[in-house]
Amino acid sequence: MQYEVIIAGFGGQGVMLIGQLLANAAMLQGSKTVWMPSYGPEMRGGTANCTVVVSDEDIGSPVVPRPGAAIVMNLPSMDKFEPLVVPGGLLVVNASLVARKAERTDLDVVYVECNRLAEEQVKSPRSANMIALGAYIGKTGAATPEIVKYAMAKKMVGKERFLEANKAALDLGIRLAQGEAG
Repeated sequence: MQYEVIIAGFGGQGVMLIGQLLANAAMLQGSKTVWMPSYGPEMRGGTANCTVVVSDEDIGSPVVPRPGAAIVMNLPSMDKFEPLVVPGGLLVVNASLVARKAERTDLDVVYVECNRLAEEQVKSPRSANMIALGAYIGKTGAATPEIVKYAMAKKMVGKERFLEANKAALDLGIRLAQGEAG
């Protein structure tokens, strides 16, 4: 099985972090993986995206012109990456910052108000990215929640005060994607 996802938003939204977590989690569970970042003209506030490929076979290239999924955290990312997802692919949309619906009808689209939920339910506005990651893994099974949380703990050494909120946000995203939360 192979999962290809482009994760995109503006700098500071944590798109690189969730890409790294997904890649690290996949590696920890024995999959082969690549993570390739791409930054816009500014690192914080400019556009940023990364590609993650997870596979049980060797991966030929980190370049993915037509991913199986995209996680879009803002409108410019939606505009850029929605057209690239393969027909039948998955689009996870941060509906807090993307006011429009997907134009394509051949995609599985999950709308999650990541920013609002991070602030209101998780009480951690910076955890919006983890809600989006949770929605992605909840729909795809690209990594287990336990392994992602383990990778998160390893990545957040020195920032442990954010760990529980991020775990809660990940769980919320999973539940939302699986239709278990409202």
